[in-house]
Amino acid sequence: LDGTTGTAKTEILNLLPGLGMQVIDLEGLARHRGSLFGGMGGQPSQKAFETALALALARLDPARPVVVEAESSKIGDCRLPPELWKAMVAAPRVAIAAPRAARAVYLARAYRDLTADAARLQATVSLLQAAHPHEVIEAWQALAAAGDHAALADSLMEQHYDPRYGKHRARMAAPLAEITAENLAPADLTGLAARVAAAVQKLNPA
Repeated sequence: LDGTTGTAKTEILNLLPGLGMQVIDLEGLARHRGSLFGGMGGQPSQKAFETALALALARLDPARPVVVEAESSKIGDCRLPPELWKAMVAAPRVAIAAPRAARAVYLARAYRDLTADAARLQATVSLLQAAHPHEVIEAWQALAAAGDHAALADSLMEQHYDPRYGKHRARMAAPLAEITAENLAPADLTGLAARVAAAVQKLNPA
């Protein structure tokens, strides 16, 4: 399950079991949302992560498709097993696409645990100093200090995350299905999950 930053992939992934789909929530197992801003209060050790992952894999029916979120080979400090990573790279992708404004509103909601701690948020923004000019970091810090979290998310995507996603995905084959969404409000996610499930089933007919 792929898509640019802020397309609610993890929430949608976790709605899919209710629609009869098999999933593995790698970010949930790693207790990290996969980006610089994704810390969730401490990760498991590598051994504990791999043990939890092995147990999750053992519960799956290998004859049915399994949906995972598109990730890098590391989620925070937890490394994916090489064979799983290879399988993920080779797997067909279903991508979610949404306007940046909708994604910004979603991120401001989804990262309330981070934005509620102003000092932690500003410290995290400061970690991007090596990648961006001083004036860009200052603008982000000003948005963080003002509590304008949707505008901060929008600018971070425009200047940092979306360009990096684009470069990475340009090296990969196009997704086999793309699900578009104009809004990512809580009431929209159930229908979006149903469309993702239908796309997965179409790619993997029983």
